[in-house]
Amino acid sequence: MKIAMPKEGELLNQHFGKSKNFAVIELEENRIVNIKEVSTETLQHNHEGLAEFLNNEGVEVVITGGIGEGAYKPLIEKGFKVIRGAKGSVESVVEEYLKGELKDKKVLCSHHHAHASNEGLKKL
Repeated sequence: MKIAMPKEGELLNQHFGKSKNFAVIELEENRIVNIKEVSTETLQHNHEGLAEFLNNEGVEVVITGGIGEGAYKPLIEKGFKVIRGAKGSVESVVEEYLKGELKDKKVLCSHHHAHASNEGLKKL
């Protein structure tokens, strides 16, 4: 199974749509076997293109912090499981997921500039 996460340095990027890089994490038998970084700079705010790119990478699960409806909808339409509202380093978030402790916080960003502090997030 493969998981994708927008990243900023070693941290999960809290603004999905502006992410220049994603970590694609390959899991086997409930452990990390590979992490690769892929550039998505040309796909910033191209939501359908990004969903297609992640689909072509073989990703099944997308874990993110802040995400707007425009980016969320194409992911769901492609059949991805999307977990929203995560925070921390890429590896710590994957470990939380593997332990079954990471839950979708069911939030969507409603304002383009408030992601870092989670202001502007609303419950569905």
